[in-house]
Amino acid sequence: MEGFWFPVQLSLIVATVATLITFILSIFAAYWLTTKKVKGKAILETIFFLPLVLPPTVIGFILIIIFGNNSFVGQTIERITGSSVLFTVPAAMIAASVVAFPLMYQSIKTGFLSVDDNIIGAAKVDGASNSKILIFIIIPLAFRSIVTGVVLSFTRAFGEFGATLMFAGNIPGKTQTIPTAIYFALESGQTNLAWYYVILSISFSFILLLLINRTNKTK
Repeated sequence: MEGFWFPVQLSLIVATVATLITFILSIFAAYWLTTKKVKGKAILETIFFLPLVLPPTVIGFILIIIFGNNSFVGQTIERITGSSVLFTVPAAMIAASVVAFPLMYQSIKTGFLSVDDNIIGAAKVDGASNSKILIFIIIPLAFRSIVTGVVLSFTRAFGEFGATLMFAGNIPGKTQTIPTAIYFALESGQTNLAWYYVILSISFSFILLLLINRTNKTK
């Protein structure tokens, strides 16, 4: 029974960490790109959205190249930590963050753009700093969009499979998440086990998406 719950617990942990990472990165990225005149903005946003359209195997391949043992980043991490990031829980978190980032960024950006410029202008006239405007005005007014981004990103990270399988592997009791557990349960003929994980995933995702719908209906 302990072996059954491990992929569930790991999926929740990976999705939570990935959501936190994408939330922080998206807040700063969205604020920067919506309030500043940035050269190459279209190119940057195209890069941000690439994980939505790239095959998961391509994302996994790129992550292996960036964080692999032969790369500068991978060798630096190995010197600091004493071990490679490949086929570890942090690898699963990185993969989940990459695929979930576009959903978080788009939602937060939409929320930031919906904030009335007159409100921001009035705050600046009153002497509010950019950080105070972001924390006390923009984020509260964009709260519903941020909640949508958090839920969508969490759900996406929770169900990440392809990039995770390539980059973090499927090591039972170590890096096995629900999506990889489903895949290998089917391959080994354990259809009932696969069904249990599928039902859990559908139920969990349904509840989260229902939360978004209820939040949007309160507008």
